[in-house]
Amino acid sequence: MVSSAAKPRSTAPQSEPGKGAPVRDAGIRGIPLPWQLAGLAALILGLTAALLFSGAAAARSVADPGALVRWGLPISKAIHNVSLATVVGGLIFAVGILPKNLNARSRDRETSRDAGPEHPAFTRVLAVAAAAGAVWTLSAIAVLVLTYADVAGQGLSGDPAFTQALVYFMTDIETGRAWLAVTIIAAVVTTALFGVRSTGGLFLTLILALVGLVPAALIGHSSSSSDHEGAINSLGLHLVGVSTWVGGIIILAMLSGILTGPKAGTAADITEPTLRRFSTLAGFAFVLVFASGIINASIRVTSWADLFGSAYGQLILAKTAGAVVLGGIGFMHRQWVIPQLGRKGAAMSSRRVLWQLILAELLVMGATSGIAVALGRSAPPQPTTLAPDASPAFILSGYELPPELTPERWLTEWRLDWLWVAVALFGLVSYFLGVAKVRRRGDSWQWFRSVNWVIGLVVLTYITSGPASVYGRVLFSAHMVDHMALTMVAPIFLVLGAPVTLALRALPARSDGSRGAREWLMVFVHSKFSQLVTHPLFAAANFAGSIVLFYYSDLFGYAMREHVGHELMNLHFLLTGYIFVLTMIGTDPLPRRAPYPMRLLLLLATMGFHAFFGVSIMGGTGLLAADYFGNLGRAWGPSALGDQQAGGAVAWGIGEVPTLLVAIGVAIMWSRSDQRETKRVDRAADRNNDADLAAYNDMFAKLAERDAKLADRNKLEGR
Repeated sequence: MVSSAAKPRSTAPQSEPGKGAPVRDAGIRGIPLPWQLAGLAALILGLTAALLFSGAAAARSVADPGALVRWGLPISKAIHNVSLATVVGGLIFAVGILPKNLNARSRDRETSRDAGPEHPAFTRVLAVAAAAGAVWTLSAIAVLVLTYADVAGQGLSGDPAFTQALVYFMTDIETGRAWLAVTIIAAVVTTALFGVRSTGGLFLTLILALVGLVPAALIGHSSSSSDHEGAINSLGLHLVGVSTWVGGIIILAMLSGILTGPKAGTAADITEPTLRRFSTLAGFAFVLVFASGIINASIRVTSWADLFGSAYGQLILAKTAGAVVLGGIGFMHRQWVIPQLGRKGAAMSSRRVLWQLILAELLVMGATSGIAVALGRSAPPQPTTLAPDASPAFILSGYELPPELTPERWLTEWRLDWLWVAVALFGLVSYFLGVAKVRRRGDSWQWFRSVNWVIGLVVLTYITSGPASVYGRVLFSAHMVDHMALTMVAPIFLVLGAPVTLALRALPARSDGSRGAREWLMVFVHSKFSQLVTHPLFAAANFAGSIVLFYYSDLFGYAMREHVGHELMNLHFLLTGYIFVLTMIGTDPLPRRAPYPMRLLLLLATMGFHAFFGVSIMGGTGLLAADYFGNLGRAWGPSALGDQQAGGAVAWGIGEVPTLLVAIGVAIMWSRSDQRETKRVDRAADRNNDADLAAYNDMFAKLAERDAKLADRNKLEGR
């Protein structure tokens, strides 16, 4: 043991005369636990105030479930939302922000011996996420039971009749099935968090956790709005942004005392890169949250009077004000605090301001989250139940029939799909940020690629939000225009934009062993999955065969009736077409490329398959998805069967023309490849004075000389 006299002197900074008390290291390196818990207190206070203001927790005159259910349900939802966000934030930090090992470098594998032990921040993040996952699972169970009690208008009971009705609620009622799905997903994610340590496994766990947001977007007020698909998509985007943003702030607060390592400013200090990486992600999340929140509110609140004159609208204003304040704090992080962290002399004070701002952000975010939960419990001004006289089209598709299709309405009838609008905007902004970065570095980027990328995104937006999508819900022929353009037209332009090549040039490589966007992109390009789906034979079979499997099975009817099925259909056929075109004419890196003759053969085969598919639809006498297209009540246009046969002609025609254009592109690329090879051979010949040709001629000369000698010998021997 070391005696007190022999103990080293403290290295903590001492105060100068007249400058106040010494700076405590705890105040610089992190947020104390009691202040972290203050964020949870702010959540409960904000929730309570909002519930009292809106009257959402007041006793009902009919079928009142009791105070325990009325107050327990929103509190359980608040805990559920915070714990889910913490899981998502923790997984994002684990897979994309923090290094996994202490001594890892950019080229080290996770299992390499010199990677060192697990980084303390990485360990802390997964521990917090696992604990939050357990809370998420338990709170999801509580929300499930309390939601049933609230809907049934009865208090909690151990009566067998209550249990039997609860089971029916979970298995046969949409809201019950949704919360049962959330509970199962939460349990699976939590189990994975306790056992998975590989970065790839954690990435898949993150995807599953994000899937847990889908059921929440499909139920509630958004699912019964007049523009229910727009409300669902905007709410889904809102939940993704909120989970990323709120979860990230919570994780930062939990890591506040461990990011700096043993001493601020040393090699173990990862505060600056961690904050910088999360700040970029939080900026995108803020834009997503703010824009999607405005869109969702505009769908449910359709007048200024409802916005300012109703409790629901006033809660929206309070929530918006909180988001603006949070955005301002994030701006201060990015513009003022983070740039100071790496500067000598300013790092200590910057860290103090940093954690103070994060604490303030945590408090405001807690109060805003409480308001959001109360908003979900409050009734919006617009009705949220189906009208008794709803038309068959509205019951089946969620929308009234559009007017009769005319040539000009192929340009004027729009219904924005906010999910794909967000994808297009993100793709546009990210692409041109990458182009700007590449050009600032002094490298060039072909304008032809940029133009094609923009055209591809415009076509994608038209397909998913324009007249083809609107009329594709009521006309099979319009649906087939939508489908074939999605899988054959948009991918051609998107592939010619070469987005992967641009990303690899623009995104910075990391040197601390963590995986950023560039590293994940490289992992995916070289993965076994990528080798499978981009194999030319698999891509062609998937491109052609999935059409038959989709339209001649129940998948087609599910995609027409259900919003999730419709969006998955769009995603599948877009990716299928993109991968197929990429293997034919793409310039982005691929694990394997087919020789040009094989590409032409595959294109000819797919052209023949599309022709066969189109002809079979044209000659078919059975109505596909008959329970949908046969019950829409459409009084204009051809019959459902006649329209379906016209759709077969569309599939044949639209499928052939783009494929032919791709085949021409393959032929041009083949010709240019031969020209490049010829030039290469000519340059090599110029360098070595046609050594290859001379060797070739010498070989034939030696063969001729050998043959002459053999003939002379045979003649002498009298043969």
